Amino acid sequence: MGLRPSPRRVAQASAIVLTDFLSVDSVFLKRLYVLLYMELATRRVIWFAVTDRPDAAWVTQQARNVNWELDELGVPVRFLIHDHDHKYGGGSDLVFEAGGMAVIRTPIAAPMANSHMERQIGSTRRECLDWLLILNRRHLERVLTVWFEHYNRARPHRGLDLQTPIARSDPVLMSGQVTCDRRLGGLLREYSRTPMSTAA
Repeated sequence: MGLRPSPRRVAQASAIVLTDFLSVDSVFLKRLYVLLYMELATRRVIWFAVTDRPDAAWVTQQARNVNWELDELGVPVRFLIHDHDHKYGGGSDLVFEAGGMAVIRTPIAAPMANSHMERQIGSTRRECLDWLLILNRRHLERVLTVWFEHYNRARPHRGLDLQTPIARSDPVLMSGQVTCDRRLGGLLREYSRTPMSTAA
């Protein structure tokens, strides 16, 4: 029988953000890079950005954007985890450290040290990108916007007891007609119930 996570471990996870890069090749053989940031405790993707030139200035600006987003969300992050990718070599770590976070680099050639992010990237490929032909940066941004909204709000996660990263606030209906919302041409499907009308 599995052990439930202790309150202390849950509290620690809520203070950790993970980041990594995902590369995508377009149909015109242009390589695009996606920078992801995910909250460990909820598995919620809190930020992503796409570029064909992930230089130090661009990554540093994304760090500023993530800091602002975390402030807006009210997420008290203490740790940021990433690998030794040279694309982090600019001032991005300094931005996070100035915001009170400790930056932790995973061991070299040890992807399992950031396994939750690796799993997220794998899900993004298997359930979304592997089924689509990406035309350009804007197309990839549109696709990922839909995918991450689905991932955060509609896709159940085993590590969260089949809950979604952003918990639903509306009551789950137990009766009524089931409807299917198809997204990305039917690749993603979200099911819900239509409320039954009450007799007058």
